[in-house]
Amino acid sequence: MSATKILIAGFGGQGILFTGKAIAYTGLKAGLEVSWLPSYGPEMRGGTANCSITLSTEQIGSPIVDKPDVLIAMNLPSLEKYIDETEKGGFVVYDSSLITKEVCSDKASVYAIPATKLASDNSLEGLANMIILGKTLKEAKFLSLDQIKASLAQMVPAKKAELLEKNIKAIEIGYNF
Repeated sequence: MSATKILIAGFGGQGILFTGKAIAYTGLKAGLEVSWLPSYGPEMRGGTANCSITLSTEQIGSPIVDKPDVLIAMNLPSLEKYIDETEKGGFVVYDSSLITKEVCSDKASVYAIPATKLASDNSLEGLANMIILGKTLKEAKFLSLDQIKASLAQMVPAKKAELLEKNIKAIEIGYNF
């Protein structure tokens, strides 16, 4: 891997920034060069949110991801805005619970996962982001499942151990979808 540019986009409150932080922290623990650039509207919950992450074996010149290798889209406006910017040979993963139209790309592999529905069906409300992360890890292979699990164990405080278990369960659901 020389560099993998990842863009996660959706609405505030969907866990966009936490997902990006988990990827960035895991990359850092793996010894990679990392940039993490969150961006969100002033509205916070319900407003636009996106997060650019670059993982590289070399120094990173800019934290801006305008042409992602991996796009995670949590809502239709984000998918429509960024899908055509995805690099040739890249990956697009989107929440088909919230994006009901058929999506295709002549440049990137596209994966639909009903993350919000899967979260609800498994009593993991609010963890659609982790389900999508699991699916993305399986398909794009920029980090391993075990690496993410180990990072989450360090990111989630011991007093919130139940959240760690739920996050890991959500990631595994997405990975095995």
